[in-house]
Amino acid sequence: MKKKILILAGGYSKEREISFQTAKAVYNQIKKDYNCKILDPKNGFIKEIKKFKPHVLFNALHGRYGEDGYIQLILESEKIKYTHSGVEASSICINKLISKELFVRNQILTPKYLIIRGNIKTTLKNIHKYVKKKLQFPVVIKPTNEGSSVGVYICNESNFKNNFNKLSNEKEILIEKYIPGREIQVAIMGKKKLGTIELVPKRKFYDYKAKYDKNAKTKHILPVNLPAKKIEEVENIALKAHKITGCKGVTRSDFRFYKNKFYLLEVNTQPGMTKLSLVPEIAKYKGINFYNLIKWIINDASINR
Repeated sequence: MKKKILILAGGYSKEREISFQTAKAVYNQIKKDYNCKILDPKNGFIKEIKKFKPHVLFNALHGRYGEDGYIQLILESEKIKYTHSGVEASSICINKLISKELFVRNQILTPKYLIIRGNIKTTLKNIHKYVKKKLQFPVVIKPTNEGSSVGVYICNESNFKNNFNKLSNEKEILIEKYIPGREIQVAIMGKKKLGTIELVPKRKFYDYKAKYDKNAKTKHILPVNLPAKKIEEVENIALKAHKITGCKGVTRSDFRFYKNKFYLLEVNTQPGMTKLSLVPEIAKYKGINFYNLIKWIINDASINR
């Protein structure tokens, strides 16, 4: 009898459509060898899971409720084997403030930052002055708990107020010093360093469109043109971040390389698995095809993650 794989996709986040793209790509790879189905977690979805009785649940959800520990807690309580990171690691990595504090405590270089909470009774003018004094422009502003560069803006003095207002509904906003330089991404697979890729976006940075729109024409560079010692250095940092946050399965860490230093921006616990996604591309370069990558993720599934 074929092993049953339930692929959870869609959800309630702003990355819903990308989640479906990941799910379809995974489904198309494994449908011949597994009894698989894609499920959008709506009301009563636990009943659907119990009805299908999967051996493994492949978590293809992105963003809030999918990679923040919420869905993981439900799956743990139902004792259903699932892929990727568990409750605690997911909640740490989705929250850019908590993860950055953890990086700092563990001597991992990350851009200097401030946190602005929605209930702060101050004017935007005062925030502007505070940011200029503490960080200096340019800066990057982003929600603390979104993925796929959703709601991320690079700001100078002239456009800061306008961009900040776009995030006015957020409870917390992270403001960090903008680090120029090269965009380096590292994939971790289990307890091993999978590989490194460099991105050269045609756009201002590797934003949502650069990630998922082929017309954005982001250049992917493999192998990365850096000395072997520097590649080893950044991969060691990514592996360290993967471990200290308690991640499982596959992760992708985002770095900026500037003045011979690597700045860790964040760790992604649910990296995309679309045709334009980086982890499958790195895996392929390292001799692991897409099917075998997905199979490894499925075999890695468990509870108590």
